[in-house]
Amino acid sequence: MSEPERSKAPQVEPEGFAAEFDRIEAAVDAGQTDLRSLGFWRLLAKVKSDRALSAHWAVQAGRIDRKAFEARVAIRVPVWFGNALLAGGALVGVAAVVIALRTDDATLAGLALVFAALDWSATLHSPAHWIVGRVAGIRFTCYFFGRLVPPIPGLKTDYATYLRTPPEARAWMHASGAVASKLAPVVAWAFWPASNAPAWASWAIVGYAALLVLVDVFLSTRFSDWKRVRRELQVARRQAATG
Repeated sequence: MSEPERSKAPQVEPEGFAAEFDRIEAAVDAGQTDLRSLGFWRLLAKVKSDRALSAHWAVQAGRIDRKAFEARVAIRVPVWFGNALLAGGALVGVAAVVIALRTDDATLAGLALVFAALDWSATLHSPAHWIVGRVAGIRFTCYFFGRLVPPIPGLKTDYATYLRTPPEARAWMHASGAVASKLAPVVAWAFWPASNAPAWASWAIVGYAALLVLVDVFLSTRFSDWKRVRRELQVARRQAATG
């Protein structure tokens, strides 16, 4: 960001944010990608406490985040391509439900419904983030694969638009994927009474749904979506307190 641009809003630089953002961006340009060790997220926590600060620093913060991310993550695909693949995967789940409803083979019907529950909980998660995020004004840059085994695709936010979006809407975006993953097996289970599937299929789906809830309670609240939901709601409260 140029000096003239900064001079337009000196009132939103009470703590030397300009120097800190420039220091971090220079470090990223030099090859450092660990934003936590560079103090980027601590700085962002201060910025996010004020809506004017969030809007003012959105462009540079988004640029830093994207540079570090792209230097660190090699396997990336366009958002449209990832959405198309996941939509195709969800349609496979639909086909499985159709098979479950039409076949006279009880075992096949049961396996098809269990497959649909597993399939939808995986394929609807990221598209739910994308839909709710886009409605809120958040854009996304790519799908990516991290270092998890097995590799699970993630959806990367465009951090500039993320910062410009109210924290309450950001919280809804984070929650949407988690909610979709939990509702998916419930939807699959709803077809069980109309199918020829045996009782074990119903119990398997219910057990899987319960497992997903336990994962959310014990892991997601500490490391993933629900942690981010809580974080953004806290940001909303801080913003309200500061007016």
